[in-house]
Amino acid sequence: MSYNKSEEKLKREIFSKRDNTIKNKDRIIAWPRMGRIDIPLKAIVEQLNSRYVIPPKNSNKTLEIGVKNSIEGICLPYKLNLANYITALDMGANTLMMFQAPGSCRFGNYTTMAYKTLKKMGYRFDMVVFDMYKNKMKQTLEALYHVTKCKNPIRYYRAFSLAFSKMFAIDEAEKQLFYYRPREIKKGESEKYYKKWLKITEETNDIKEAKKLKEKIKEDFKSIEIDKEKSVPVVYLLGEFFVLLDPFTNMEIEKTLGDSGVEVQRQIMFSGWLEHVLKPSFIYKQESHRQRCERFAKKYMKRPTGGETIETIGDTVYGAKNGIDGVIHIMPFSCMPEIVSQNILPKVSREENIPVLSLVIDEQTGKAGYITRVEAFVDLIKRRKRESEKCQNQETP
Repeated sequence: MSYNKSEEKLKREIFSKRDNTIKNKDRIIAWPRMGRIDIPLKAIVEQLNSRYVIPPKNSNKTLEIGVKNSIEGICLPYKLNLANYITALDMGANTLMMFQAPGSCRFGNYTTMAYKTLKKMGYRFDMVVFDMYKNKMKQTLEALYHVTKCKNPIRYYRAFSLAFSKMFAIDEAEKQLFYYRPREIKKGESEKYYKKWLKITEETNDIKEAKKLKEKIKEDFKSIEIDKEKSVPVVYLLGEFFVLLDPFTNMEIEKTLGDSGVEVQRQIMFSGWLEHVLKPSFIYKQESHRQRCERFAKKYMKRPTGGETIETIGDTVYGAKNGIDGVIHIMPFSCMPEIVSQNILPKVSREENIPVLSLVIDEQTGKAGYITRVEAFVDLIKRRKRESEKCQNQETP
């Protein structure tokens, strides 16, 4: 009961921060960078006839700004989010959008912490929060109306249809990239296809055309010449949501693995997560990703403990039972939910017989040592796969 009261108090506090003195015609909206979330969010804002600015992609400069203005012990995603806000405000933004969720993850406190920090720095702005776990669609529509003052339901339908179609297209392009990169004959070809379809997806503003993008991407990638006989290990990439989706934060680990001849399968994709959060549960006709994770993690966890803990453990067990060659678990330093995952994973690895590598990332992480650990893990799973295939060949008449 005390937790629910504190959650409601926090929610009231955040929503009371809305600045109604900013006139709608003067609003310039911004949001934090995370992977390619800018493409679908830009589509929503444009369809609702609002102005926006998009801060540059996360970089060492972004990290420097975030570290300088954050408390030392806070996690890396917060530091990058805060830096994105500072950069956006300097670019002319006056309305900041942010997701919020409850649980043991400090994500639920990001808005309050960032708000107080930015106010102390002298910025004037409106903080608009999307509460993703209570009255999900209602909260989202309320926040968007506050920002845009759009009352036309057709515009909202078009905005969400276009944004979801673009998210599905982006995620499909990533999945194809993960599959083709370790198998391609001509190095770098799949990367070119991926960038091409990102550009096409961003520029497509017709809903019918956007809905066709996913299938077009699948067909186009088939034209890449691959080595069909190549033995390619498959690795699940698991861990904290932001680190998984942002290439700068995870030091482009997907590219490192792909170039090393390993296929990455990332179970958490932005479209799947947001679709599950926004769509009513009665729409789903089959088991969701989170439900599957809860079922497979039951042996090791009785209940979720916040963040992506249940997904990390559940996907590891699921991967072990479905022939996955290894799991790489990545997390920001001091991330409370993933510390729980990190301590459970060794037992899962032993009992399910699947190699697991945990990588902890913060602003002090050196790329050379990070890559060295990844390469050593790749050597391990490749050797295991060769031995497994050798045994299978000897057993085959």
